[in-house]
Amino acid sequence: MPQRHPVTSTTDRLIIVGNGMAGHRLVEALLARPERPAITVIGAETAPAYNRILLSPLLAGEMGRDALTLRSAEWYAEQGIELVLGERVESIDRDARTLTTDAGRRLGYDRLVLATGSTPARPPVPGLELGCVHVFRDLHDADALARAAEAGRNAVVIGGGLLGLEAAEGLRKRGMQVSLLQREDRLMNRQLDLTAARLLESELRGRGLDIHTDAQLERLEADAEGQVCAALLADGTHLAADCVVVAIGIVPQVELGRVAELEVNRGIVVDEWLTTSDPAIHALGECCEHLGNLYGLVEPIWRQVEVLTDKLCRASAESAESTQGYVEKPTATKLKVSGISLYAFGPTEPEPEHEVLSYRDPQQGDYRRLLLRDGRLEGAVLYGDTASGPWYFEQALAGRDLSVCRAALLLGAADAQALLDDALNESPQRPAKEAA
Repeated sequence: MPQRHPVTSTTDRLIIVGNGMAGHRLVEALLARPERPAITVIGAETAPAYNRILLSPLLAGEMGRDALTLRSAEWYAEQGIELVLGERVESIDRDARTLTTDAGRRLGYDRLVLATGSTPARPPVPGLELGCVHVFRDLHDADALARAAEAGRNAVVIGGGLLGLEAAEGLRKRGMQVSLLQREDRLMNRQLDLTAARLLESELRGRGLDIHTDAQLERLEADAEGQVCAALLADGTHLAADCVVVAIGIVPQVELGRVAELEVNRGIVVDEWLTTSDPAIHALGECCEHLGNLYGLVEPIWRQVEVLTDKLCRASAESAESTQGYVEKPTATKLKVSGISLYAFGPTEPEPEHEVLSYRDPQQGDYRRLLLRDGRLEGAVLYGDTASGPWYFEQALAGRDLSVCRAALLLGAADAQALLDDALNESPQRPAKEAA
């Protein structure tokens, strides 16, 4: 029987708008604290929080729906948390500190967290309003695409980033003939250099994906019933399509922030404490913007959760000054695309001042490219064997001079670290100085 966490003596009422991964992570972090506010969670979806990262294997038929669930609705009740599902917050009265949902529910708060996430971006292309044109963002989308795979044979996926590739592979595994359109000159252009992208493209083509790079989509075409039936490219290529998936990126879900007249740019603007222009309202995750930065990876969002948890559980203004707020840090991208491991950080393309080290093993399908400046690592792209990725990233964050192990850098962490250790052991020891 799961342990029940009693609501503590604090009388603060906290409402979290959004039951996605960021909002749920915040709930879990608050529960670990000895004191916490009374929590209400409002989610627009009818299902409790689930792992969106696993939508791709769900679409591919590699796992069941239950495997995605983070916590059941019963769990929230056992923790003393009020969970409201299937309702969307429509308005916020900042003066009265109340909000109202589309079901007419009116709730009061002392603190409010907006964790509304993001919505799929849509290109300005004629035909996106046709039937059987989908996005790939939530459980409903995954179910709709699974049904489309049963009903049709040809699919077109727009977008050559991670989400587009996973949607394409999922539909292919369900038996569809899939054409993937990438506007840029290579797949995953934000993470991969040209060599790694070509390796990935070759692997996916070998599995049966029809990949079009430098593709400019002119329009989607309809059949007599108003359903999508084809995609026309600017070069005249005509692709049959029983369904189309738009997966070109995400846009922060900021409408609620605008309705509440908070400061909104591309995202809901927050300070280092994840506080909006209203001191009683915070924003977290993909919907927020800090120092001009937006977020789509879990690592920075998890760090935001830690800061916001401290803020919400803080007992006094004195402790507010002693706790560090959110600070932007470099992030490495670790991905597994259709069973292929990738690891990357730093610049995608080398600058004139960079020294470029590269290694490729066609038989094993491994590729590494490192960018160094004055002996210090500034960027890396690893394809296939990514075991040394975290070590490379650690050296880059430390700004360590790797000149002594340059010859072994491409061999991996173990060989390079051994040379670093040898150099350290051989360096003359500083004489001990007696303290004055």
